[in-house]
Amino acid sequence: MSDTKREIERKYEATTDTRVPDLTRVRGVARVADAGTADLDAVYYDTPGLRLAAHSVTLRRRTGGGDPGWHLKLPVSPGVRDEIGAPLADDVPPDLAALVRAHTRGDALTPVVRLRSSRDVRHLLDDDGTLLAELSTDTVRAERLGPGGRTARWTEIEVELAEGADPALLDAVDKRLRKAGVHPATSPSKLDRALRETGTPPPAPHPAPGPDATAGDHVLAYLRAQADALATHDAGLRHDQPEALHDLRVAARRLRSALRTHRKVLDRAAIDPIARELRRLGRELGLDRDQEVLDTRIDAALHTVPRTLQLGPVRGRLTRWSAARGAGARGRVLQVLDSDRHLALLDRLDALLADPPLRPAAAKAPEKVLAKAALKDHARVAARLERALALPPGPDRDTALHATRKAAKHARYAAELAAPALGRPARRLAKDMKRLQRLLGDHQDSVVTRRALRELAVQANGAGEPSFTWGLLYAREEAEATARERELPDAWAAVRTRGLARALER
Repeated sequence: MSDTKREIERKYEATTDTRVPDLTRVRGVARVADAGTADLDAVYYDTPGLRLAAHSVTLRRRTGGGDPGWHLKLPVSPGVRDEIGAPLADDVPPDLAALVRAHTRGDALTPVVRLRSSRDVRHLLDDDGTLLAELSTDTVRAERLGPGGRTARWTEIEVELAEGADPALLDAVDKRLRKAGVHPATSPSKLDRALRETGTPPPAPHPAPGPDATAGDHVLAYLRAQADALATHDAGLRHDQPEALHDLRVAARRLRSALRTHRKVLDRAAIDPIARELRRLGRELGLDRDQEVLDTRIDAALHTVPRTLQLGPVRGRLTRWSAARGAGARGRVLQVLDSDRHLALLDRLDALLADPPLRPAAAKAPEKVLAKAALKDHARVAARLERALALPPGPDRDTALHATRKAAKHARYAAELAAPALGRPARRLAKDMKRLQRLLGDHQDSVVTRRALRELAVQANGAGEPSFTWGLLYAREEAEATARERELPDAWAAVRTRGLARALER
């Protein structure tokens, strides 16, 4: 597979008569150079149900121009995509197909649209001749492939930021184009427009809950967002994107938390099996993520120890220990994601969201239903924290504080779900719970790190190496945990729930 590039661009409506204004009046642009015309021929692939297009993912085989080959584009944020390329071949490259498996679920990828474009290219250059952005005017002919295929024609303008250029340039160019009467495109991509104008469009995204939305509408919107995140971060993890494993686990955790918190909204008989599968997924993915956190924490701690106190081959010992524990980690994670069990979980989530098993509370106004659920999770945190702090320092308290941390996550997610409907009181509770969760997380990280440091010390001692440095780090972690415990009462006292309580009194 070839390299990945970050594509940052803006698209605009145009006609054959549209005149691009003088862009040398944009700050930083010294010259606009004609880069010629290219003829591009691209065939886009998708499943029969257009699963890729529904998630703003595009897969194409393109000839012509300076970048022929296969291109998979994964959305990052509005106007920003990661483009992953592969050499030109007749069939979909297996590496690219694997990246979108969470979307395709075994469905075949087949040609759906052919786009032939005549591209007039201009380069925006600075005083030194460095490329800042590429502006292209594309005259497009789209053809829907398959029986009864229709065609469509249009012209559009793209402005793509050059690698390393300041994104603020796009804002300045946008301002200049709008002033000249050139308006942003209504479709996010050529494929999206082609599908809409030549036949059946991709499934439309669900709108955000409006002012008249019910409690069920808000819960389902949150679940859909997290289900989408599962598929998005699945592709990111397969492509070794930083933090993708963490983000995937968080999406699974948020889904499970929402299902548990809102059993008054959704029928337990339908959601509990899914929640159990999400819990299983989180545990299986967590083994390798926990090792990542441990490695990072111990490595950072070692950097703070003076050389004179690093006795023995501590770096080598840590490297060997990490390698032994992390061996085969990526393979294990991909095995989980490629399993029939995982794909069945994604299918069950889709089915749940397509035909949700709503209970009577789902039809009620969100204020009381969501506030009551958030306050119930808050009460669970209170009970667990009180129980934990009543225990003497030691393993039992550590276990109880870890259970409190889990409850704090649930309460935070419940508040985040409620925030679009309840506003500031829910946002404040989410912020307070995030702070409490961070303290409890630091404490738990210290507990786990101390276990690892003791293991490293035992291994070093058995190999005849000094164990002093590992003991030093252990003592530091113990002091860190004690400091976090001292902060907990004040952090809890600062948690604000009065606004949500008032919502129940109305």
